[in-house]
Amino acid sequence: MRTIRATRETVIKKVPIKVIDIIGTDLCIASEDGQKVFDKTVPLLKAGKHVVVSFDGVSMFIPLFMNVAIGQLYSMFSEGEIRAQLEVSGLASDDMEILQRVVENAKRYYANPKAYDKAWAAITDHTSDAENNIRK
Repeated sequence: MRTIRATRETVIKKVPIKVIDIIGTDLCIASEDGQKVFDKTVPLLKAGKHVVVSFDGVSMFIPLFMNVAIGQLYSMFSEGEIRAQLEVSGLASDDMEILQRVVENAKRYYANPKAYDKAWAAITDHTSDAENNIRK
């Protein structure tokens, strides 16, 4: 992971990313649209910019969108970097709770993705075996 440092003297210019302008709709429900937001955010964070992801005007979102748009940032940046450089605006308090859950899940997953992937594979393999037995 990259280390990003700023001093108190540094004037931080905030770079806005308006979600509805990126995805072209007020519905944040497709993972592909979440990927567009992620792809726009990453180079700015890598450049040391302070990014404000604005959900102003968004009428609905689902956790899948947030997992892709925000959660996967934890695969590339530390929690400290994200806290220092990323701001989210325009979400109601209920929506912020969903985002917080997405962030907590992402931090847990990216702390040990191989273990989570292995556990998921074991569960889905077991489920597939059970479904095959039912069909027989």
